[in-house]
Amino acid sequence: MAHPGKTAHSEMFLARLDALRGIAESVERFCIREGVARASCLRLNLVLEELFVNTVRHGYRGECDEPVWITLEAKPEAVKATYEDTGPPFNPYARLPAGAGAGTGHRVGGLGVLLTHELAASRDYAYIFGRNRIRLALAR
Repeated sequence: MAHPGKTAHSEMFLARLDALRGIAESVERFCIREGVARASCLRLNLVLEELFVNTVRHGYRGECDEPVWITLEAKPEAVKATYEDTGPPFNPYARLPAGAGAGTGHRVGGLGVLLTHELAASRDYAYIFGRNRIRLALAR
């Protein structure tokens, strides 16, 4: 039987789009081990995929061998994810207008950030020790 919240799972991936498969497999293994519901696991994977693709395309400006770190932890109330990269400082949530996603009229582009904002129960950003750090909590 899984023991939610007893262990965190951390992994480093190179900023290459072919790493998406490894990220998805890592998330799946974590969710199975921690007993995370399938719907929550799919949301978690989607959020991490959006963040990763944005890092590769915009943060690192293309595929490269720069690192991306993902740490996952299951708590009784939520799955917590910490996502870090060494790209230039960028807070993806700083420019979201109040009520973003609540209606129509959102500009084309930036939808991945909006999606991660909407799917996460909470999120915060910091630039610490040369790393962008996004911490998210997704309801289990």
